Amino acid sequence: MHTLQAGGKRIRPVFVLLAGKFGNYDIHVMKNVAVALELIHMASLVHDDVIDDADLRRGQPTVKSKWDNKIAMYTGDFVFALAIELMTNIGNPLAHKILANTIVEVSVGEIQQIKDKYRFNQNLRDYLRRIKRKTALLIAVSCQLGAIAADVEESIHKKLYRFGYYVGMSYQIIDDILDFTSTEKELGKPAGGDLLQGNVTAPALYAMENNQIRKEIEKVHEKMEPSEITKIISLIKQSGAIEKSFTLSDLYLQKALAELNGLPVTKAKKTLNDIAKVIGRRKF
Repeated sequence: MHTLQAGGKRIRPVFVLLAGKFGNYDIHVMKNVAVALELIHMASLVHDDVIDDADLRRGQPTVKSKWDNKIAMYTGDFVFALAIELMTNIGNPLAHKILANTIVEVSVGEIQQIKDKYRFNQNLRDYLRRIKRKTALLIAVSCQLGAIAADVEESIHKKLYRFGYYVGMSYQIIDDILDFTSTEKELGKPAGGDLLQGNVTAPALYAMENNQIRKEIEKVHEKMEPSEITKIISLIKQSGAIEKSFTLSDLYLQKALAELNGLPVTKAKKTLNDIAKVIGRRKF
C-alpha cells in the first residue's frame, strides 16, 4: 500500500485499456492485464531502489529505506507473483508467453544496469539497449497485451507493440534529461541522482564527447559531495548534451506516431497520439 499510494503516472495500464479499444473490449478482462502490467512496473521499481540504494521515490521514502533491503526484495517478488496470478484470467497462451519473456528481459536489464554502473566507456548503443529492457519493453507489451486480450488480429497488436516500444524509448530519454534539468521537488528525488548512482545516461554520454567534461564525469562516485555533482550537472547542461538528447527522444516519438498511421481510425487512436506527444515533450 505504501508503494501504491506514492502515486505514479499509471501510463502502462492506460495503454493496456486504450489498446483493448481496437478489439472486443471487456473491462472485466482488460482490468486484469492493466493491473498486472502496473504491478510488474511497481515490483521492478522496488527492486531498482535496492540496486540503486535510493532513499526517495516520487517524493516518498522507498520500501528499502522505510523498512530494509530484505523486506524490499520480498515485496518486489510478491508483487511480481501477484501480477502473474492476475494474468491467469487471460486464456490466450500467447499473452502468457509474451509476459514471461518480458519479465525475463526486465530482469536481464536490471542485471545489466548493475554491470554498467560507473562504466564511463560505454557507448550510446549500450545505453539504448539498457533502456529498452528497463522501460520500453514493458510499455510496448502493455500495448500489445491489451490488444491481444481484446482478440485483435496479429498485424494490429504488433503495430501497437512497436508504437509502445518507440514511446517507451522516448519516455525514458526524457526521464534521463529531466534528472539533470528538473529540481529535487519536481523529481521527488535529488537532481543528478542517476549519475551519482553510476547510471550513465544520454546527456552524460553526449557531454563526454568533450574530453574536458569527460574527465570531470569520470571522477563521479557514490560518496561525492552534492556541491561537486552540481558543478558537473552545470557542465553537462552547458555542453549541448541536453539538446542532443531531446533530438534523440523526438526521433523515437516520430517513429511512434508513424506506427499509429496504419491503425483503424478510433477515439483510442487519437488518445494514444495525444498521450505520446505529452510524454515526448514533458518538462517534469
